[in-house]
Amino acid sequence: MTIEEKNPYTVFGYGSLIFKPPPHTIRQVPGFLKGYVRRFAQKSHDHRGTPENPGRVVTLIHTEDWEAFSSSDPFPDEDVVWGVAYTIDPQYESEVRDYLDYREKDGYTIEEIDVWSFEDGREVVVAPKCYTYVGLPSNPSFIGSQPIESLAERIWQSVGPSGRNKDYLYELSAAVRKLAPESHDSHLYALETRCRKLDAERGHAPAK
Repeated sequence: MTIEEKNPYTVFGYGSLIFKPPPHTIRQVPGFLKGYVRRFAQKSHDHRGTPENPGRVVTLIHTEDWEAFSSSDPFPDEDVVWGVAYTIDPQYESEVRDYLDYREKDGYTIEEIDVWSFEDGREVVVAPKCYTYVGLPSNPSFIGSQPIESLAERIWQSVGPSGRNKDYLYELSAAVRKLAPESHDSHLYALETRCRKLDAERGHAPAK
């Protein structure tokens, strides 16, 4: 395969990459993955928490892996994850790969996936052989399923170098709603509802 024939470097964002895209993006396409769930099942020691008080951020989990936790998960039947496929300018591929490897260093590994969307009512692949960062259940920062109430409490009170954990949740929820008429995520929205209830009940927010 020649350089001209090489597939462009495309990365799928399903967390903060949706509202904070990678640099040197030349194309972005909303779409979804099949056979995954998105859950706040990953500790954040470096962005939305600290080593002493880690926050919580999202990861992708294969549906079959998540089934081990589904007895305590209120949304076991959702297996589509909406996000954005970003195509990177080939001149900056190496730079962006290094940037993302560092940004996603806290327990994430790379997987190759296909990104789907709808065209004329049909499901079609809009970004084949796309890369994404996944916090596998085997990584040390993976925490599995937690009740919505305790998870929301942790998110609400956690703060890290990148800001308040709850702001990450709020920005992500808002961004997913805007992706497409079909985009949805019950797990995100339930956590957002609970955290906003905590805002109303306590009348203050953790300091940045």
